[in-house]
Amino acid sequence: MRIIGLIGGISWVSTSDYYKLINQGINDRLGDLNFSECLLYSFNYADIKKNNENNDWDSTFNMLLKGCQFLKQGGATAIVLCANTMHFIADRLEEAIELPVIHIATATAIEIQKQGLKKVGLLGTKFTMELDFFKDKLIEKDIEVVIPDNNADRDFLHTTIFEELGKGIVTDATKKRYLEIANQLIKEGAEGIILGCTEIPLVIKPEDVTVPVFDTAIIHSKAAVDFQLS
Repeated sequence: MRIIGLIGGISWVSTSDYYKLINQGINDRLGDLNFSECLLYSFNYADIKKNNENNDWDSTFNMLLKGCQFLKQGGATAIVLCANTMHFIADRLEEAIELPVIHIATATAIEIQKQGLKKVGLLGTKFTMELDFFKDKLIEKDIEVVIPDNNADRDFLHTTIFEELGKGIVTDATKKRYLEIANQLIKEGAEGIILGCTEIPLVIKPEDVTVPVFDTAIIHSKAAVDFQLS
């Protein structure tokens, strides 16, 4: 089994999901008492959030690079960034650390291809929706990506991810609004919905909408398991 390194704390809520999903995935494949051999470096999310809000991605990069170096020294053979937004600097980290960074958008694109879909809706932080780092990986696979047209909707998603979901807070009102936004994308032709923030599965379940839902935390964790056992 290859050792993997997890960059977590972005947020701790989704990091705990990753740890559980990866260990369950290894056990499902190997049985008995086999679980994932992995290392975890967990950040104080407040520091990273402040950097990103100030568009200071260099500081975030330096923080994550330090974490990746720690994991590499511990024996990690690949890095898993336990958040979608941090993949804005994934390619840069991969080059600097000289280890594979298992990319969440690449893994998601492969799963969408398997279902033969050509147009999907993307929900996430404003960074994930508005920057190109996630969408480009799908476009490379000839998958069209749509995001909410309304800036107020994008603001709502972004704010609640940090102020509610990232703290494990779920309300009926937030769930209702998320589903309204998702259903609007479906009306605009989205054949599937990407939960492009690892906390969004707290409020959108597969049974809540009429099209396939792509839970990026589950997809990414499976890709990590595949790497460990390859």
